[in-house]
Amino acid sequence: MKKYIGRYSKYIRPLTILFDVSVVNLLFYFFFDSHLLTVSEFLVISLFWIVCSFITSFYEVYRFTKLIQIADKSLKQFGLFAVFSFAYVGFVSKSFSNIELVKYLISSFVIIVFVKYTIFNALKLFRKYYKGNHRRVVVIGKDVLSNQLANFFIKETDYGYSLVNHFKNNDNVRDVITYCSENNIDEIYFSLEDTTNSELNKYINFADNNFKTLKYIPTKTEMLSNAVNVHYYGFIPIIPSRKFPLQKPFNKFIKRTFDLIVSSLVIVFVLSWLVPLIGLLIKLESKGPIFFNQIRNGLYYNEFNCFKFRSMYVNNEAHTIQATKNDKRITKIGKFLRKSSLDEMPQFFNVFLGDMSVCGPRPHMVSMTNQYERVVTKFRLRHYIKPGITGMAQTHGCRGEIENRRDIINRVKYDIFYLENWTLLLDLKIVYLTVKNAVLGDKKAY
Repeated sequence: MKKYIGRYSKYIRPLTILFDVSVVNLLFYFFFDSHLLTVSEFLVISLFWIVCSFITSFYEVYRFTKLIQIADKSLKQFGLFAVFSFAYVGFVSKSFSNIELVKYLISSFVIIVFVKYTIFNALKLFRKYYKGNHRRVVVIGKDVLSNQLANFFIKETDYGYSLVNHFKNNDNVRDVITYCSENNIDEIYFSLEDTTNSELNKYINFADNNFKTLKYIPTKTEMLSNAVNVHYYGFIPIIPSRKFPLQKPFNKFIKRTFDLIVSSLVIVFVLSWLVPLIGLLIKLESKGPIFFNQIRNGLYYNEFNCFKFRSMYVNNEAHTIQATKNDKRITKIGKFLRKSSLDEMPQFFNVFLGDMSVCGPRPHMVSMTNQYERVVTKFRLRHYIKPGITGMAQTHGCRGEIENRRDIINRVKYDIFYLENWTLLLDLKIVYLTVKNAVLGDKKAY
């Protein structure tokens, strides 16, 4: 399986967030008496900033975002941050003067907004003159808006879209899909004018299964309602086909923070003594390593080494054949480890390193992944997020050996539901159900 090439400039947003949080903290130290400040107050200021950015969508700035929209987000961000700051100063009753606080807020506003505009405009120049940070796109449709969008891509080079081809709606769907695959197209803009549900579903399935971005050109006026999430390229309305909760920067931050906290606690307080203990038991029963490392597909099909406690005798089929009931390859201690799910505990190292998450779709052996993607529609969609140590499918009876096509279809349904409905509370519920199942036992754990 060919690795997916990640989105461009993926580090700009997290580095910008880190810069902004550093600025509000450094200026807080500079403007106020350092003798009166405590570590907790710096943490509070950082929390205020992050919460405000979530409410105002301050970091949701894209290549098609207008300068006036950035100004609007900036004013909302600092207005809300000012309210939090004044409320906090009044609550703690410290000797912070209002003049100092106003100077602090104005200075933070000037520095952060200046840098934000500088980065935004620098990326525009980089796209226009150096042809970097580009996305290869095709437009499907020959109506008025589709033609306007194609001309927009050609003329507005600072947006960073390279129009590779412009198809008609009645062009053969299979030929268009083949073209998109062979020419490494990143985004497909599909006109809803004079199209059929069958054609639309084919493009949706292709995009979902090949990590392509599909967006609609809503030429039908009934599509433009307040309930629809509409972006504007210039003055041309565009509707994204999918919107996942974990596409939002704040949700990504929350999930990654949750993963780091949980994995750190488990590594320090559990694996620090569990690894030597289980390692000794594994070594006493059979020859071979303590850990079993297996290549698996993670986010966007990128491969990583998945860690587990070795639960089988060393054999040549470990990387190609899944475990079955009463599998003779499983050791005595391995049977206990698999039944109690303790064999998965080393994957908290994967979570800490960023290859996995605590909750998410379970990763399969590469050979099994290649098999399932050929027979299950939208199987690759589950790779839009990091794989997990546990997931909705595993806590709802879909774990262990996959005996037939129905088993993997049910897993994929749960995985896609999780992808489209993620919340932190859902992760907490999955963790609770996982611990509960481990204590009570699961008949499919073998």
